[in-house]
Amino acid sequence: MAVENRNILNRIYLIALVILIMASAVGIKLTNIQWVEGDYYRKLAKERTIKRFVIPANRGNVYSSDGSLLATSIPEYTIRFDAVAPSEENFDKHVEALSDSLVILLKKPSGTILNEFRKARAHKNRYFLVANKLSFTEYMTIKSFPLFNLGAYKGGMITEQKTVREHPIGKIAERTIGYERFNDAGKLTRVGIEGAFGQYLNGKDGEILKQKIAKGQWKPIRDNNEVEPRDGYDIVSTIDVYVQDIAHHALLKQLQEYEADHGCVVVMETKTGAVKAISNLGRAKDGTYYETINYAVGESHEPGSTFKLVDLIALLDDKKIDTSKIYDSHGGVITYRGKKVKDSHDGGYGKISLARGFEVSSNTIMVQAVYENYKSNPKQFVDRINNMGLNKPLGLPFKGEGIPKIPQPGKDWNGLSLPWMAFGYGVSVTPLQTLTLYNAIANNGEMIKPIFVQEVKEWNKTIKKYEKQVINPKICSDETLLKVRAVLQNVVKKGTASKLYSKDFSMAGKTGTAQVDYHKGDAHMYYASSFTGYFPAENPKYSCIVVVHKPNTSKNNYYGADVAGPVFKRIAQKVFTDVPSTNEIKDLKKKFKNQENSYITYNDKLNKKPTVIPNLKGMPGMDAVALLENLNMKVKVIGFGKVKKQSILPGQPILKNNTIILELS
Repeated sequence: MAVENRNILNRIYLIALVILIMASAVGIKLTNIQWVEGDYYRKLAKERTIKRFVIPANRGNVYSSDGSLLATSIPEYTIRFDAVAPSEENFDKHVEALSDSLVILLKKPSGTILNEFRKARAHKNRYFLVANKLSFTEYMTIKSFPLFNLGAYKGGMITEQKTVREHPIGKIAERTIGYERFNDAGKLTRVGIEGAFGQYLNGKDGEILKQKIAKGQWKPIRDNNEVEPRDGYDIVSTIDVYVQDIAHHALLKQLQEYEADHGCVVVMETKTGAVKAISNLGRAKDGTYYETINYAVGESHEPGSTFKLVDLIALLDDKKIDTSKIYDSHGGVITYRGKKVKDSHDGGYGKISLARGFEVSSNTIMVQAVYENYKSNPKQFVDRINNMGLNKPLGLPFKGEGIPKIPQPGKDWNGLSLPWMAFGYGVSVTPLQTLTLYNAIANNGEMIKPIFVQEVKEWNKTIKKYEKQVINPKICSDETLLKVRAVLQNVVKKGTASKLYSKDFSMAGKTGTAQVDYHKGDAHMYYASSFTGYFPAENPKYSCIVVVHKPNTSKNNYYGADVAGPVFKRIAQKVFTDVPSTNEIKDLKKKFKNQENSYITYNDKLNKKPTVIPNLKGMPGMDAVALLENLNMKVKVIGFGKVKKQSILPGQPILKNNTIILELS
């Protein structure tokens, strides 16, 4: 018995010892946590209960030059349902009314919606999608519906909000205004103005400290934010929505008519370089057209005959020949190193002047002129192109600007380089680079860089203003300018673009029809039709380029004058008839002889206060009516124009309230 008691006692001692050791270990650990590792654990606890939250900055808006909203950020809401959150009583009481309320918003039958909610409840779905892409108004409406109006915990409504970018004018000019896209790697990318001017539009995110409370909720620690968000600045573009609308639909109509692959149009303000309209339309598989690639900025290709303007400027400014110099078109075919240069007109044009050769876009005439005058020194011709700035990009703010290709003697040069350059082959430029050259002619020789943004603003405060940027202050002499502008005007009056001529509205420009090899080295060729010019011809306000790629050749018409030219004409005429900014009232004080004579005749008869019916024959109907009514007579009028016949003959006495019938011519 004594032995057994001793064993029990030993066990008690052992247990006590173990407890003592454990207590000592706990004490040591607590001491270590409190004093040695205390800072670390306090920091860890703070990190898990206190967190910095980002306050997104509002992205700035993009406006047109006339103040129209082109791009803005709006909240977009997604509503989900926690089917477990509502009590059985609340769910059963309100779910039918909720389903009825959602019918119009979801465009589903009430019974279908009710079944979806009951199914979500049965499967204890805590994240059931109810509706997405809701506006703020729709969100506020759905928030007031039965069950959802009980709040997140009792009603189970889960709200997710994000900001999306919207274009109030739709898809027009979307590629230039810009948009947001997620690439294959999930990275957000922006193009156009949205991407190029992101440093101003983005703003700066703010920060706020929040502390974790019950049920995973977070509340602000203090009233003030740690870092206040700064909203993005607004961008005022050069785009004019009226001109843009005209250009877009003019291009679209022609692309549809010719079933073309793609095309672009740019309208630029001559004096400032401000791009007032730019449209880039590509054909989808279903035959519709939409803004895809920024062809005007990024597509560098052989321009064809629009490049002949370079020939004319160089030949005249270098004093090689004058526009009156006569050349023989040799039946429309000449040969250089075994390669033929042909005119589009069978049989050629006979013997014509350089000016006429340009007007009818004769390849043989222009090539002969350039080759004969520069073959011994091609560098002089190429230097002229380089000095115009056509050998390098314009330096636009957008990514992907096309790189021009101008062969340089000693590099990428052969015996065909010079003659081929003369009619726009073997060189490569973008539509916007070609337009910049023509705009310089319209702008008295001053070549300026196209601009797409005129200022950055914070409310009414201007942060940055973009002025015109001069590329070349004078691309040629005034003498050359006068001759070139006269020839460009004659292209429309009596040259390849004569179908566009209107005696009521002057235009100047050049047609272009190029064969584009889209599989280099293969026989895959198509036509690119273009027209570049400016209007009005005498005092140019706008320059414009139209390029249409791959028109349907089965229509037997793919020339620049027929495919691209009508777009240019439609834009030019509608800009000056439809656009409010061009509506002007001129010389109100100017007098017109016919109007003055008519007024004098009317006034004389009125002041004489006749006592008998006057002779009204030949008098404007409106004046005759006014005169007779002033004599207290009733007038009935038949027809329009001037008085041809009157029912009461001249000389008859005037009777008050008597009726006279006037028959007008």
